[in-house]
Formats: sequence, C-alpha cells, structure tokens
Amino acid sequence: MRASIHERYGSPDVLEIRDVSLPAPGPGEIRVAVHAATVGRTDTCALRAHPFFMRPSTGWLRPRRKILGLDFAGTVDAVGEDVSGFSQGDRVFGLTPGGYGAHAEFVCIPADGAVAPLPVGKRFDEVVVCEGAWYADTYLRAFRLSRGHRLLIYGASGAIGVAALQLAKHHYGAEVTAVVATRHLELARQLGADRVIDYTVDDFTSTGDRYDIVFDAVGKTSYLRCRGLLAPGGVFAATDLGPGWQNVFAAAISSLTRSGRVLFPMPQASRAIVDFVSACLAAGELRAVIDRRYPLDAIADAYRYVETQQKTGIVVIDIAPQDADR
Repeated sequence: MRASIHERYGSPDVLEIRDVSLPAPGPGEIRVAVHAATVGRTDTCALRAHPFFMRPSTGWLRPRRKILGLDFAGTVDAVGEDVSGFSQGDRVFGLTPGGYGAHAEFVCIPADGAVAPLPVGKRFDEVVVCEGAWYADTYLRAFRLSRGHRLLIYGASGAIGVAALQLAKHHYGAEVTAVVATRHLELARQLGADRVIDYTVDDFTSTGDRYDIVFDAVGKTSYLRCRGLLAPGGVFAATDLGPGWQNVFAAAISSLTRSGRVLFPMPQASRAIVDFVSACLAAGELRAVIDRRYPLDAIADAYRYVETQQKTGIVVIDIAPQDADR
C-alpha cells in the first residue's frame, strides 16, 4: 500500500510517499481501505514533536510510528478473528488509535474502538470531522453546557471552533458568540452564531458583555486576558497551552484552589464519541466545513497550509478517488 512516511521529526519536507507492507488485521481488528483523511493541528505537532514533552510517548530521537493521521473514513476491507458488528464492505469512519495510521491506503482499527458506520447518505469527506468534534464536545461536556448558557468561542473558524459553535448552538441550545477574522464572519453566522465579533477590528475583551463560558478553541489567548469576560461562576478553557503556557498554569492553580474557573480537560477517544458525531451529522446539528483538499501525493502541501494557522474547518486528504465516495 502507499502511505505518507516520516522517518524523522521536522518540517513537511521530511514526509515521503512510499510503498509499505499491507497491515494484517489481528484478532478483534478490522482493516479499513481509507477513502478520506485529514491533516490537522495534531498531525503538524506530531510531525515536529512539538511541544518537546511529547517525545516520551512518540520517540525521543525518531518517531516510533511513522504514519500519521487521526481522522479517517473508508470501507472495511478485511475482518480479523473474533470481530462482530462489522463486515467486509461496510462504510465506516472514526479516529485511529493514538492518532496514527490514517495517512495511508489501509489502516487497522480495533473493532471495539472509535469507529462506527457512516450516517446514511453522507460522503466520506463529509464525516472526517471527529477530531474537531471530539475536542469540542469534551470541553462542552466539561462546562456542563446547557440551554440558556452564554458561550463565547474565540477562534470559531478552525476544526474545533466550527464544531464547538455548531454543537453548542444546535445540540446543547446555548447562546453563542463567535470571535473570528473578517473573512469568517458570514460563515460563523451561517453555522448559527447569535453574535459575531471581528477580532481584527474590535477588542472582544472590551465589549462589556459577560459569559458563563469562554472557550479558546485555538489556544492563542489566555485566562488573564479573558477573565474580565466571565460572569460570576463563569469558566474559561483553552485547547492549547497558550502564550507562555499560561493556560496550563492557570488550570493547575484553579485545580489546587478548587475555584473551577479554568479547565484543561483531556479528551479520550471511544466508540461513544464517534456514535455521538454520527448522530449529530444525521440530525443536521453538525456539518463538515471543508477548506481545501489534497491528494495523498501532495500531503506535504497540506501540512504546509495547516501550519500557516489560516485554515477554515478541515483540510481533507483524498486517498481514494472522489468518485468512489458513494
């Protein structure tokens, strides 16, 4: 099979498309012929082993696992022993174990892992949204978000941000303010935002409004900057370390003092999150926002684009021909 391989850490220049051995599904596994995958922030960080503390799990000097890729969608190609619930030819999607393996023509997945049938009528490229929805819903559940809550999402145009906006509004019934750049204002409105703030024009921290929840979906602001936005009992959380790792330290202090003002939850992939995403896609509470798409041969260009931090929604890798999507 063909796969995107990285033998060492570094820029997208280290990626190579190679022919490698076809993986065989072990007991309890299914092998999926991948039709669509994505390149996201998780992949770019793993490629460079950044931040450095990732290396105990990824490999100190060189990557232990050489094929990246977390989101996948495709057809079941082979079934291992002791597998029930999946058959050859089933259309499936989900998250690869540990975030590795989807940037290849085939990947083996535990049948009891984060994998589920495609929602009826959906294309493969329309369902590779699990990573963004996974992170988004982990935080929304940690907030105990419910109808009537006022939520501000900073960076509501990336994979996590567009998922958080849609789920918060259409699934949980919250009142949502989206903070985005000028070119994303109309998208945020189309996705359901009650209010949209252009951060290139206005200082979103100086509006005088207060929120039950402030969610930094891109990790570029901090609790110190946003604390004035919080209503009494309000909560701040971010998906990344923040400037000078402020968000981690603020979450640690919040935990020690039991104030509950800053959260930094860690997502855990499971079949439950894929089933949840499937239900939301089927109900129209969530849809894919596709910025760009690349063939597997051009995956290094996809990484370069994602590293500009300018992408909107997801960047899709077409591993099988698009006409095979239905």
